[in-house]
Amino acid sequence: MKKIILFFLLSIAILNISYAQEKTGFDKSKLFLGGNFGLGFGSYTTAINISPQIGYHINSVFAAGVGVNYAYYNYKFYDNTNTLYARDIYSYAGVNVFGRVYPIQYIFFQAQPELNYIWGKQKYYYPDAENKIPNQFVPSLLLGGGAAIPAGRGAFTISILYDVLQNNLSPYYRQPLYGFGFNIGF
Repeated sequence: MKKIILFFLLSIAILNISYAQEKTGFDKSKLFLGGNFGLGFGSYTTAINISPQIGYHINSVFAAGVGVNYAYYNYKFYDNTNTLYARDIYSYAGVNVFGRVYPIQYIFFQAQPELNYIWGKQKYYYPDAENKIPNQFVPSLLLGGGAAIPAGRGAFTISILYDVLQNNLSPYYRQPLYGFGFNIGF
């Protein structure tokens, strides 16, 4: 419960930073669209991630935005005779807000509170059994930074974020989140 409260407090703080800036009216040219899309297929793992985000450059130093995400993971486990004996299948759907600070023109620091809903199961083949993973909300707080290199009406982005809450059901548990992409400006 403390983590969920922390998630919402940080979300409110990021939004307050946004509104605290001088208001000069909405400027469509300050909008940008980005996010992540990932596919991974292998003998042991299948991973699919779709995470669009929309943001707004408040000024040359601050940007903020929101996003949604869906992720699917399928892990296969084999014994030493190469026989499939278990499979873990997880899905996550969530929402996030993010705030960026650009201390110098193309470099940014980012905070991204996120709340994901998880569901899934663990299937065992020998003996035949199945365990459902309790459906629940899992908070994450991604902190990190990156670079946004301008290209036409957008920017190539590279970033690394880390979930500092480290909930063992988080999609980012014990691993950094590397991002490579393109933000499209309007």
